[in-house]
Amino acid sequence: MSMRDVVIIGSGCAGLTAAIYTSRAKLNPLVIRGHEAGGQLSLTTLVENYPGFPKGVQGPELIEMMQKQATEFGTEFMEGNVTRVDLQHRPFTIEVGDKKFETRTLIIASGATAKMLGLESEKKLLGHGVSTCATCDGYFFRDKPVIVVGGGDTAAEEALFLTRYATEVALVHRRDQLRASKIMQDRILRHEKIKPVWNSVVADVLDVEKGHVTGVKLKDTMTGEETVMPTHGIFIGIGHTPTTSLFKGQLDMDSVGYLKTYGGAKTNVPGVFAAGDVQDSVYRQAVTAAGSGCMAAIDAERFLEAEG
Repeated sequence: MSMRDVVIIGSGCAGLTAAIYTSRAKLNPLVIRGHEAGGQLSLTTLVENYPGFPKGVQGPELIEMMQKQATEFGTEFMEGNVTRVDLQHRPFTIEVGDKKFETRTLIIASGATAKMLGLESEKKLLGHGVSTCATCDGYFFRDKPVIVVGGGDTAAEEALFLTRYATEVALVHRRDQLRASKIMQDRILRHEKIKPVWNSVVADVLDVEKGHVTGVKLKDTMTGEETVMPTHGIFIGIGHTPTTSLFKGQLDMDSVGYLKTYGGAKTNVPGVFAAGDVQDSVYRQAVTAAGSGCMAAIDAERFLEAEG
């Protein structure tokens, strides 16, 4: 069983930034790429809000450049998913299938996955009119009508943000009242650009053959009647699921499953650090994920230095 100074779980912005910093510190990190290699950026198209790219950069290209940078400094990458972790004893044990590793420190950057509607058309048009992040993609829908799906705070926040750009925001919800907090409901229902569409679900996203979103097929949950609503974009606002099931019972989490961090990137277990969307349910941006990856790396480096 090989011993490492640092193992990083996840290869999105947070994990790769942590890899760049720890490899430059000569800690020879091992990055286990995970089930969604490259994180959510690898599923996006043009990214215009990451600093340093005045004309924007493709999400997969940005991830590729980060990975090359980490490799340049000596990061080792491994394909696969972590199947088991033991954080009760140090060194920590990480299992990837039939392979086992021991590590003095662990950086968890396994991210969070946006909840989707489960439609084949939605999957095919992701990044081509289907989005899970208004802050990331709202600018692309200037002066166009869009749809937000959901009824909780996530959907309400997405809808309100999109009013800065869109001509109209249709908020599609399966019930006849929102689940969002009272203050968010009030803002939604008072906003002249937001039009609630009650008792409706998205049955299909149009048009896969054209390669971009032209509308959605809505189904009335009361009558079963189907109608088509033209739109240029659809934002899925039904929440995110942090990838933390491996750590249940070992690390502090909130009620949804996001890892709790203290005084930077530290978790409740000394030597274990968390970065990116796995511990951030608020901002969920590439740049904040990268920043927290830096924090986790520096915290891990200082932890190892203190141990001697």
